[in-house]
Amino acid sequence: MINSISMAKINLLTDLLTAWEDTYKKGQLTLWIFLALKDDRKYVDEIKTFVEEQSSNTMTCEEQSLYRTLRKFQHLGVVDFETGKGNKGPERKYYYLTDLGVKLLDQFVQRNISLFFNQRVKQLLNLEEKK
Repeated sequence: MINSISMAKINLLTDLLTAWEDTYKKGQLTLWIFLALKDDRKYVDEIKTFVEEQSSNTMTCEEQSLYRTLRKFQHLGVVDFETGKGNKGPERKYYYLTDLGVKLLDQFVQRNISLFFNQRVKQLLNLEEKK
């Protein structure tokens, strides 16, 4: 009986964590794309690789999803592209943040990311020893 209850709780915990992470990751993709484009122009495969490597492979994204998202951002004026020669084959689109995109990223980081560096929040997250 105790093992079945424990196993049920473990399964529930796993399901809850997976659902939370899925929701969290969907919202995080924009941040990762903007970080990928922050310092230089990249084509879609480079953005995909950046996101996966920099997130320690906790984030994955399909190229088609990236293209859709980048088109949306381009329409909003926060991302644009230039065509350039590819390694082999046809020209590629090299995406970059516009001035508006850079400002948007900076303000998002100030309002939403910087708070995690607050000493009290670090303590709450057990990232810093309590004093």
